[in-house]
Amino acid sequence: MLNIDLSKRVVVKTAEQIWEGSPSEGVWRKPLARQAVEHGHTTSLVRFDSGSSFTEHSHPFGEEIFVLDGVFSDQYGDYPAGTYLRNPPGSKHVPFSQQGCTLFVKLDQFNPADNTEVRIDTNLAPWLPEQGKLQVMPLHEFENESVTLVRWSSNSKFQLPRHVGGKEVYVLSGTFIDDYDSYPQGSWIRSPHKIEHTPYAEEETVIWLKTGHLPTP
Repeated sequence: MLNIDLSKRVVVKTAEQIWEGSPSEGVWRKPLARQAVEHGHTTSLVRFDSGSSFTEHSHPFGEEIFVLDGVFSDQYGDYPAGTYLRNPPGSKHVPFSQQGCTLFVKLDQFNPADNTEVRIDTNLAPWLPEQGKLQVMPLHEFENESVTLVRWSSNSKFQLPRHVGGKEVYVLSGTFIDDYDSYPQGSWIRSPHKIEHTPYAEEETVIWLKTGHLPTP
């Protein structure tokens, strides 16, 4: 098991990790949190070399993907960098990449009742104004869970609420900063229920943000 205690704050700066092999040749992983090596609750980066693929497989409790670079594909379509995907519980696919790609992936973490399939190209979706210099792009909501992109202009600060159900951040570009540390592109931060911090950015920064999905006491 790795970082599977959801009551603890975890930070991983993925640029400092090395890629690990997978059961499929040409597919590599950087594990961030996992219940077991090949199944169960998993959060990781996944890299497909050009021309690599995985055999058909299912995800009993769903799969969530953000395409970081390249073009990711399966039998249903091609998904360029910036695409957000949700494959609902019980779905199957045959993933591959002709030119290569890197993904941020979360497996087997869906609410069983959340059966919505999502395909959003965030390069085309609109940004909405938020307080101060922030902009947000809603990606998905179900009950208490919310997934958005957040874009910080240079020298912007935001007092985030004490999220019931915690929050999870992946830094897509720039540098995310808070009371504890600074987090460059590729950093993953998981903060438990109601932790407090005041994040800000000194340069334009974009983060993937999920809130409300972690256990509450």
